[in-house]
Amino acid sequence: MVSEGAAVRGTRTDRAEIALETLTGDTGAPDRLRRVLEQALVFAGAAFAGVYTAGDDGSVLRLAEWAGLPRTLYGLRDAYPAMGRSPVAEAYGTGRPVRRGPGELADSPQARRTPSQEFWLTVLPVPGGAGLLVAVSERDDGFGPEDRACLDLVAGAIALPARRPAAADAGDLSADAFSLAMDTGRISVGDGILGLFRMGREEFDGRVETLLGRTVPEDLPALMSVVEADHMSIGDRELEFRILQPSGPPKWLRLRGHLVPGGEGRPARLAGTVADVSTLRSDVTDVARVQQLAAALATAGTVKDVSRAVVTALRGPLRADRIALAELENERLVVTVLDPPEAESWPDLWRSEWRTEWPDAPVRAMPTLAAALREGRPRIWPARSPLEPALAEVGPGGLAILPLPAGGRLAGACLIGWDTPHDFGPEERALLTASAGLAGEALMRAHAFDAEHELVGMLQRSLLPPRLPRLPGAEAVARYLPTTEGLEVGGDWYDVIPLTDHHVALVIGDVQGHNASAAALMGQMRTALRAYAAEGHTPDVVVSHANRLLLDMESDLFATCCYVDVDMESGTAWCVRAGHLPPVLRLPDGSTRITDTEGGPPLGVLGQTEFPMTQLSLPPGTLLALTTDGLVESPGADIDDGMERFARDLAGSDPADLGLVADGLLGGAHRADDVALLLMRYDGMAVRPLRESWTVWRVPEAARHARRFSRRVLRSWGVRDDGMDAALLVISELVTNALIHTEGPVRLDLTLVDHRLRIAVADASPRSPVKPTSIGWEATGGRGILLVEAVSSVWGTVPASGGKLVWADLVLEG
Repeated sequence: MVSEGAAVRGTRTDRAEIALETLTGDTGAPDRLRRVLEQALVFAGAAFAGVYTAGDDGSVLRLAEWAGLPRTLYGLRDAYPAMGRSPVAEAYGTGRPVRRGPGELADSPQARRTPSQEFWLTVLPVPGGAGLLVAVSERDDGFGPEDRACLDLVAGAIALPARRPAAADAGDLSADAFSLAMDTGRISVGDGILGLFRMGREEFDGRVETLLGRTVPEDLPALMSVVEADHMSIGDRELEFRILQPSGPPKWLRLRGHLVPGGEGRPARLAGTVADVSTLRSDVTDVARVQQLAAALATAGTVKDVSRAVVTALRGPLRADRIALAELENERLVVTVLDPPEAESWPDLWRSEWRTEWPDAPVRAMPTLAAALREGRPRIWPARSPLEPALAEVGPGGLAILPLPAGGRLAGACLIGWDTPHDFGPEERALLTASAGLAGEALMRAHAFDAEHELVGMLQRSLLPPRLPRLPGAEAVARYLPTTEGLEVGGDWYDVIPLTDHHVALVIGDVQGHNASAAALMGQMRTALRAYAAEGHTPDVVVSHANRLLLDMESDLFATCCYVDVDMESGTAWCVRAGHLPPVLRLPDGSTRITDTEGGPPLGVLGQTEFPMTQLSLPPGTLLALTTDGLVESPGADIDDGMERFARDLAGSDPADLGLVADGLLGGAHRADDVALLLMRYDGMAVRPLRESWTVWRVPEAARHARRFSRRVLRSWGVRDDGMDAALLVISELVTNALIHTEGPVRLDLTLVDHRLRIAVADASPRSPVKPTSIGWEATGGRGILLVEAVSSVWGTVPASGGKLVWADLVLEG
């Protein structure tokens, strides 16, 4: 026995034939013709498919039904003269297929009305001579052989209904049928409909307004959108509404209609049926559920929150097996939630391609989905409906597509599927309709909030270091979390600044306020502190300079700051606090300590103030933690309790992975304020540098004394003679330049780290040495820097305490 799944895995033509046979058997379905045309989009790759039929006298060919993209994209008209020169008229007159390519269409009169640049047009006569199938392809090669075979099958499956008479008398209608003229509003109704409205034939005047006057006022706008011509397009309509009763609750009616195009001298008509569905509706309405959904969506701030609220409101009452919610972005649906989230709960195609973008192609590539979104109302397909495989497998027992409108546009869609055959009651349809508008508006608000929140976060992150530097003998990580309350950018910041002599400055701070001014001031303070630290000032001087700068800026805001200068060689640190929280240490034995450090006032408050320094000892394995008050302060709790909790959490962490430690500490953040966190684990340097310094006196023999001191030091360090000569040459040139071109004290520093010798000469002049561009034979100076550059591997100069430091590195052989 061959399974159905095996059967549909044949050729594309075989699959199209199976689908069309299913539709051909369902001759009573009101939307059968459109569903037949949709198969041309699915199996032949058409962008548009439509049927043109002849009028009563055969002189005009009018569009009766269509599927796919709007016909106006290809310059197609609603009607063509049957004796004209159009491809539609040619196929009608000859009875043979007509095919036109982009070149032929470019020369036709319709090209002037065609927005699309290139497409292929195929017109096939429908068997029986009653109409024509028109199909459009946007592919470069048009319709291929297999595509044409599928189009032939579609044309053969089109069974056009018999033409309706120009008017319908009440005697020609069944008891539950009606026929409404769209131009005059005159309506013919069966006796059954009049009975539902409690109206006799003799008192009915034939005007649709007479019937509308008996509907519940709240349902009138939805009903008017169906019976007004301006809101109608070719296709089916279905709506449930209430009519008032002399006593008791209103009665529920269901209208099903189909728009019939007009002909020569005959207006377009809405024909259909009206039935009583009050007995199908339960006594319990979904008003409470809709109210609960509205309340949940009112507090949903993000797209994820909106999606979860919709799933909670719909899945239980509808007893659905799966729900997918997606936003519409540039003709693509981007999934925001899948429920259930497990991949095995969804079809294979979803698991392989649609986990993040649904579908992995423009919406128009799925005609059933595109048609539902284009109509903008909930669509329901019962079990075993002929749908695209990817949609049919989502709801084999029934599928509902719920467009989510908002502000005159489409915000997204909700897909609801059942595994077993599901009967769709009126109550469920009402719940879907009511939920659609609420969810659409909430989705638009949440999308705007998410976009603005991400923009704020990007601005904040752009003001912070993009990455932290690699530290000798230590590792540092940092985290920043913006507040989730409001969209204002905050003023928290952190920084890690490498300094000379294996010193590192750790900085964390917080500017008052949450706005653009606070963010701008934060950027200025971070830059200023980095500049002052690079000049070689001590920590108290760095913070004092920042305080004076903020006062000079005459800002209304103030800032707090904690600045820690760590000597990586010795493991000692100097801490300065300006109104900020103290550092917390996690010692190698696992205990924690909130440091007892002296502090000064916040920056920008007092001009004449001191910022005392406190010394800290960091044994190898110590974890140093700096944070802002957003992590430890919460409404109704004392900040000291928050610091104690922070210290306990730090004690229970594993310092081997600083990233996990930081993430764990942020897990308890209240997010009512910005949070900045900076952690450094001090491991100690594997190789301790060898250092010696010499104060150069301004005497005639100063350079010779400096060489003698350096030779003695380098010999004690085991430096060989070949490296010794190069080092003494550099020392002689740098010392001589400092004595000749500057005034004040001069200091010589020697540092040896792993066969790399650094020679540094500090003086009191901020002017950096300049390398000459050219030197003549007669010149008596200017060659010193050229000699230093030639002998050393690298050299440079940095500001230091009002002066400068000129340094050169030499790589010594082992």
